Amino acid sequence: MSSENGRVTTDHLRIDSPVFATCFDREPFGYTHDLSSLDAFSFESLCDLARTYAPHPRDYFVSASAPSAATDFFSVPSGQCGPHEAIEQLNSTRIRILLKRPENHDLRFRRLLEELFEQVMRLRGGLGTEKIVRLESAIFISSASATTPFHFDPEIAFFAQIEGEKIYHMYSPRAVAERELEDFHLQGLLSIGELDLHGRNPDLEHVFTLKAGLGMHQPQNSPHWVETRAERSISYSFVFETDATRAAGRARAFNHYVRKVGLEPSRVGRHPSIDAAKSSAMRAIIPVRQRASALLKKVKAGRRHGAHAAAAAARN
Repeated sequence: MSSENGRVTTDHLRIDSPVFATCFDREPFGYTHDLSSLDAFSFESLCDLARTYAPHPRDYFVSASAPSAATDFFSVPSGQCGPHEAIEQLNSTRIRILLKRPENHDLRFRRLLEELFEQVMRLRGGLGTEKIVRLESAIFISSASATTPFHFDPEIAFFAQIEGEKIYHMYSPRAVAERELEDFHLQGLLSIGELDLHGRNPDLEHVFTLKAGLGMHQPQNSPHWVETRAERSISYSFVFETDATRAAGRARAFNHYVRKVGLEPSRVGRHPSIDAAKSSAMRAIIPVRQRASALLKKVKAGRRHGAHAAAAAARN
């Protein structure tokens, strides 16, 4: 227990302070936790929670298991059903369920998210001059022998295994080339980053065998793939981004254009003042690119519709 802003909070994560100081947002590391004992994570409670998601399709993602870790992330069939229907299929098919932002559906998860973030911030020594631009959590419910393909997330994460066994294959952020990050951040989207698993440096891989009570820290842009074992798996994570991490992404997007003109850009983080200028420039460029991309998609869709209409008229 600890006191924060005049109220008592619970330290759910048992993290070694020197390890945190050395590795936070640099390298993955493991820890233990007590989240598995909370009533909010009982299977019955999660079934009830899943029912509340039905009217909120943007808050959940249901997907089949990937054939392999190297499968393209978005090629895996998804959207087959709602989360409650998917839970009923856990024992009959290989399926993965993601319940996004449970803190917006159950006040117990709101309180938990606040406590976990406060603990991490105490370990970090506060935010300093940074500001939080996104803080949210997620619950993962997967059938036995399910695979999540290789990808990375543009956010800092803390992951906890609640039930079952999950093997988490995580690479250091150093396993991702700057060009790959530049191409991703150029899109200016809040999404997962697709990567090719082939050719990654095996020396940069960390393998966590997670059971109830075990967790690990996932630095921003750490590529990973995940597999469950012989029983269903329940996991929880919370993630956050700051204005500084978002600015680093925009600076990487700027570097994409530097490379296009044949120059080698300075690596993000080496020259903070230059990074700030790059980020500021991309604040204007990225929204224009997004609007242009959306317009182009509409034009292409209109052309396809027109072509289909013309073909139908010709047949008639």
